[in-house]
Amino acid sequence: MSSLAQSGRLSGRLLDQTGEPIAYANVALLSVADSALVSGVVAEPDGTFSMASPPPATYFLRISAIGFAVRKTAPFSVSGPDFSRNFGTLTLSEELETLKEVTVQALRPTITQEADRMVVSIEGTALAAGSTAFDVLSKSPGVFIDQEGNIQLNGRSGVTIMLDGKLTYLSARDLRSLLEGMSAENIKNIEIITNPSARYDAEGSSGILNINLKKNDQRGLNGSLYAGASYNGKQWGYSTGATFNYKTGRWNSFVNLDAARRVGGREATFTRVFAGPQETTYFDQVATGNFQVEGPPAVRAGTDYSINDRHTIGVMGYYLTNDLDADFLTDTYIGNAPGQYSSYIDADNLSRNRFTNYTGNLHYLGKLDTLGTTLSADLDVVQIRNEGSSDFLNYFYDLEPEGTSTQDFLYTETPGGFDIFSAKVDFTRPLSRGRKLELGAKASRVISDNDSRFYFNNTEQLVPDLSRSNHFTYRESIYAAYVNWSSKLGERFTVQGGLRAEQTVSLGELITTGQTTPRDYLNLFPSLFVQQKVSQNYGINYSYSRRIQRPNYGQLNPFFAYRDPYTYWLGNPYLRAQYTHVVGITQTFFKNYSLALNYQYNEDVIAELPRIEEETATTIYYIGNVEHSQNVSVTAIAPVKIMKGWESNNTLLVSYNEFNAVVDGAPVINSRTFYMLQSSHTVMLPLGLRLEVNGVYQGPGAYALYRVDPRWWVHLGLKKTFLDDKLDLSLNANDIFKTQRLKIAADVGEGNVSDFDQYFRAQSLGLTLRYRFSKGTKIEERRRNTLDELNRTGG
Repeated sequence: MSSLAQSGRLSGRLLDQTGEPIAYANVALLSVADSALVSGVVAEPDGTFSMASPPPATYFLRISAIGFAVRKTAPFSVSGPDFSRNFGTLTLSEELETLKEVTVQALRPTITQEADRMVVSIEGTALAAGSTAFDVLSKSPGVFIDQEGNIQLNGRSGVTIMLDGKLTYLSARDLRSLLEGMSAENIKNIEIITNPSARYDAEGSSGILNINLKKNDQRGLNGSLYAGASYNGKQWGYSTGATFNYKTGRWNSFVNLDAARRVGGREATFTRVFAGPQETTYFDQVATGNFQVEGPPAVRAGTDYSINDRHTIGVMGYYLTNDLDADFLTDTYIGNAPGQYSSYIDADNLSRNRFTNYTGNLHYLGKLDTLGTTLSADLDVVQIRNEGSSDFLNYFYDLEPEGTSTQDFLYTETPGGFDIFSAKVDFTRPLSRGRKLELGAKASRVISDNDSRFYFNNTEQLVPDLSRSNHFTYRESIYAAYVNWSSKLGERFTVQGGLRAEQTVSLGELITTGQTTPRDYLNLFPSLFVQQKVSQNYGINYSYSRRIQRPNYGQLNPFFAYRDPYTYWLGNPYLRAQYTHVVGITQTFFKNYSLALNYQYNEDVIAELPRIEEETATTIYYIGNVEHSQNVSVTAIAPVKIMKGWESNNTLLVSYNEFNAVVDGAPVINSRTFYMLQSSHTVMLPLGLRLEVNGVYQGPGAYALYRVDPRWWVHLGLKKTFLDDKLDLSLNANDIFKTQRLKIAADVGEGNVSDFDQYFRAQSLGLTLRYRFSKGTKIEERRRNTLDELNRTGG
């Protein structure tokens, strides 16, 4: 805590009913004799407050914050100039407005800007009903999903995804499977941290997206049941689940069950022009894909045991398995002039995959004294298994008169998995005069084993294709330690400085050839944050940090990912880590409005690069290091209350991206100014209906060698509650105008052009019914500390 029990101070901390800190609340000191205002302060971003003790008399505190009912403390007497009192934790209740005998919950901001992060509220929104964690993440400010489903932040890759503060250690594909298997109904909020402190893992050059799950805040038995259905114009999906929480005595336990059939697909056109040494070849492709993911209910369960008021231990487990069935059908027309085709390929990709995730966690939290000294520890074990197979059915037709036809069938098996072990300990010690010391250490171990087996399937027996098969293993250990120091400098400045050291030891081995790639390197990651309180309604935050983006485990695997006879994806065992310097200045006005300026410089940028094989006119997309890139961005956040019952949150991002690379010996510079406007509206309608509208416009952008066209979309949500808020019905419509298309172009050498136009079937309509039950009273619950490496397990 920033306020300590010291000479002549009144202090405490403000929390909401879920245990979250309430920032920037007004804490007024009033005289009991005449209720006159004696003094007052504004709570810090972590909810703490502190003020000098007044002259001897009897007083009380009056605490007010937007969206919360006013709270008054019991009267207390100040006996002398050295009198001090720590009020401990003061919990505020959400404000209720009574209008014509209808009780309406006051609206709370969907997006709030804190000192070091942006917080997007998910809990209770209509747009979250029936959605997955991946859906709501993709709708967050500045979050962008590229053509391969990878997550970018503010137009930049290298984003670290965390769950309850734990790293996920997963590949893009496996991470998406995990997030799509997680119901948004269980999410409290998403934190967008573009410049993390030394307390966080240095992984993630563009920042951290931390998904905080809901916490139990009641005694006794409580929970909820939900069921929903969705339709995207071609496929039906469903979601259903239940949450059970039970707190009694020293035990606090929970069980979450989620089951769903997730459906989707994409329609795409690809145009490629290959300028060969003798002639130019044109490829026009039309593709359509469908997928369906279904499996037994995902189970997340855990329990905490309070040894006493200061020490808590707990265990948590998570199990998820799902089966994917997908097809991707491509028609390719090939010729030497636009629209004049000489051959045609019908390529059908039929794939199946079983994804399984087992996660276990042991944790401890100790409150070592009344001043706020804490010691926490976490031990995590994660096992991930993938069992995949695909059939590639290629039919070749010669369109010339009396042309011939041939066929080529391939079959692949891709078993793989990851074993992840992680242990960490964190220590926090508040000191006198608003100072605080934080220390911590972490060790993690990742073992990856992936086998890719190709077979010719043109006869009755499978014939191994050794030229494209491989077996790749990867072992990585990271040892880290950090120190953070924060201190108040007078009444206007707070400074936090930190240093994190990370030692990485890894070994990649291509068992097929015996090729090994050992790595061993130590890095230091400094960070500095300065918070300046210029006035009651104006503050400035200055920040700097150094970050790292290690290649994920799939990117290091040099295997061929087959797409069609003329398109492959190839990993790179020689990838180097990407390093990033981030400098930022954030101004906050009237506690709710913010303007942030950030500069980011990246070295050895990890990017997907296309390469043309002249002899076969084949495009190979490989992962390589781009020399450097830089990004300058300005982000403005402005919540606006348009009228009573109608509030909006508006985010404007303007970003300049520049990538410098050398491709086939020639320097390439790709730069573009990118801008994005997101406006979210919440409107209280008659009959207790709540309307939510989320609109996004993204301007043209640049990434690596690609240029991205502008696009826009609108999502709608409508929610109605019944039975004293125990039952709610939500209707959501995504991409109502079907405009969330992704158009990308790239020039690959002189005369070589690639254009992509894809629609990921984002338009859908969903209906969800949720019922809440409760037998108990509300309590305060702590937030659990958690993991790091699942973000990097594959391609």
